[in-house]
Amino acid sequence: MEELTLEALIAKIKDNDAKVRAAAWQAAGKVGAKAVVPLAAVAGGGALEVARAANRALWQIVRTAGRPGAEEERAATVRELLEVLGDAQYPLQLRRDVIWMLSEIIRDDEINPEGAATLLDDVDLREDGRAALQRVPGERSLAALKIGFEAAEGDFKAALACSLRARGVQVAKPPCPKLVPTKTTSVKPIPAR
Repeated sequence: MEELTLEALIAKIKDNDAKVRAAAWQAAGKVGAKAVVPLAAVAGGGALEVARAANRALWQIVRTAGRPGAEEERAATVRELLEVLGDAQYPLQLRRDVIWMLSEIIRDDEINPEGAATLLDDVDLREDGRAALQRVPGERSLAALKIGFEAAEGDFKAALACSLRARGVQVAKPPCPKLVPTKTTSVKPIPAR
């Protein structure tokens, strides 16, 4: 079988034949990090099925790069994904997907707390950013959540408080929205025996 080059991958992802597209995205992990930005460009526009195949190819690259023993490949993929995330030319949904891709493979020492906290200021991306930072263990992701919490207001501040609590930080207020009653009730607690 011939080696899949970047050019061949992109051509096959754009192919009209669904079987050719499927074979291409399934093999995309072999092409690696250098395909991230070109695939993001395809995923960000064009026909729905072609964009979907490009997105699947990105996920395949992330999963391949995240395997044990592929540290250089993983780090290169993280760099490329951060480039896509930081570029507002890409559609919002693709950037949301990139946040989740990063949450799969980014290491805590690769997170810039101040930079990640600016993600929490973006109304369109902040909820995905909050949830992704919550799942990345380490002090730098936690610092980003703390910075975001200090700057946040309203419902999002409460969501960040929940994330901080999930990470083991004591936060007095605001309370978790899930624990605040939304309706008045006449139900009384069962008396202790």
